[in-house]
Amino acid sequence: MRKARWLAGWKDSGTKPVIYHCISRVVDRRFVFKERECEAFRMYMRMYENFSGCRVLSYCVMSNHFHLLLEVPPMADGGLSDAELLQRLGGLYSEVVVAGVAAELAEARRISIGESDVAGDARLAGIHARFTYRMHDLSEFMKGLLIRFTRCFNRLHSRSGTLWEERFKSVIVESGEAARTIAAYIDLNPVRAGMIKDPADYRWSSYGESVGGGKKGNGKKAREGLVRAYFCDQGVGFESEKWQKVSRLYRRLMGLALGHQPGRAEVPGTGNRAGQSTLNTAEMLEGNDNGTILKDLRIAKMLHCRVRYFTDGAVIGSKEFVNEAFARARERFSAKRKDGARAMRGSGSAAKGLLWSARDLRVGV
Repeated sequence: MRKARWLAGWKDSGTKPVIYHCISRVVDRRFVFKERECEAFRMYMRMYENFSGCRVLSYCVMSNHFHLLLEVPPMADGGLSDAELLQRLGGLYSEVVVAGVAAELAEARRISIGESDVAGDARLAGIHARFTYRMHDLSEFMKGLLIRFTRCFNRLHSRSGTLWEERFKSVIVESGEAARTIAAYIDLNPVRAGMIKDPADYRWSSYGESVGGGKKGNGKKAREGLVRAYFCDQGVGFESEKWQKVSRLYRRLMGLALGHQPGRAEVPGTGNRAGQSTLNTAEMLEGNDNGTILKDLRIAKMLHCRVRYFTDGAVIGSKEFVNEAFARARERFSAKRKDGARAMRGSGSAAKGLLWSARDLRVGV
C-alpha cells in the first residue's frame, strides 16, 4: 500500500462509520466535465451509493476534478438479508440481473432443505459474497465509480484508455467540526474558482442540488447528506426534514449570509433581520463575539481559500482524533515522531487549535 493510502482502511474499532474527503483529477487536468458528463457522473455516484451502503455527505463536480465527502459505515452484524441484498443490487444492476440473483438465492434455499445448516449457509454466503465484498468499502466505491464513468465517457467521446491522472486522494475526516467545515469547503469550490458568486447557483454540487433539486427536481438525497454532515456528531442521521434548520446554519458557515454588508445574517424565510450590528466584518473578525451563530468568522473566511490540508493532510480533526489515528499507524513513522497531530499553517491557520492535521505541509506551495 502506497504511503498516500496509509490510512484509507482505518476503522474506528469496526463499529462506527468513517468519513473520507476524496479527490480525483482528470488526466492532464483536461476540462472534460460539461453538463452531460456532470449529469452522468452524478447518476453513477448515486447508483454506487445505493449499491454500496456508503453515503455521499457532500460533493462537487468541477471542470477537471471532483470532491466527495463520503461516509463509509461498517457492514451490519450478520451481513445483509436476501431482501436487502436484492434491494442493493437494484441500485446498480438491471432488473434482469437482479431477477437472476433472486432465482439463484431461491434455488439455493430450496436445495439446502435437507442439507446440514453449515452446507446451506455456505451456499447462500457464496452468492452474497460475490457482491458484498464491494460494499462498505472506500476503495471499492471509488474504483467502481471511476471505472463506470470512464467507460461512459469513452463511449460518448469515441476514445479509450484511462481518464484519471493518478489514484484518488483520500483524507480521513472526524465527524463534527471537521466534517462540517470540509463539507462547506467542497461546496465552495466553484466560488473559489470564480465560476459563480453563490454556491446555490452551481448545479453540480451538494448545496446546489439541495437548493435547486437534481434531475428529478427534489434534491432530497443531497439534503439528507448535508444534514448528516452537519449533525453527524450529534447522532442525527439522513433526515431531510431537518434541512430547513441545516440550510440556515450551513449557509452561514460558508460565510455568504453575511454578504458584503455589516450586521447579522438574515435568516431565510423570516423576511427580516435578527437584529443589527454596528460592527463591520473586519471588526467582527477581531472581536471575541462576532454577533452571529458562527463561532469564528475566520473559519468562514478561510473556506474561501484553497486549504491543502483538506486534500493532503491524511487525517483532519481534533488533536485527540488525529493522535488516535497516528497511534493506529505507529509503525509507519520513525521513532523520533512522538505524536500525530500537527497544527495547520498558511491558508489553514484560521483553524489552528480547532482542527489538526496528521501531516506537516509546506506553506506557499
